[in-house]
Amino acid sequence: MIIAVDHVQLAAPPGSEDRLRAYYAGVLGMTEIPKPPALAARGGCWFQAGIVQLHLGVEAAFRPALKAHPGLRVTGIETYAARLEARGATVTWDTDLPGHRRFYSYDPVGNRLEFLEPGV
Repeated sequence: MIIAVDHVQLAAPPGSEDRLRAYYAGVLGMTEIPKPPALAARGGCWFQAGIVQLHLGVEAAFRPALKAHPGLRVTGIETYAARLEARGATVTWDTDLPGHRRFYSYDPVGNRLEFLEPGV
């Protein structure tokens, strides 16, 4: 039986780890977590905030997905959006999901991320 999502894996091009660290840790405020040694040799990096984990894996023929994305639940969405914008990230608000405030942003390699807060 499925009981939870353990992590979400996103792809990234080779050599992008420093840009990913700057965004996921510096802009989003996530913490980088160590990869197991056998996986670390493949490149990429992993991040965590609370119980949410995002794994960025290197893909030689990387191309960001146009529609696929993780949906990340946040608190204080207005403040969080302002944080991203103050750190140079683009924030695009969307009002199409009833009962939620949400926006989209993109990491430095073009992965789409959705941030949402229910009941706002």
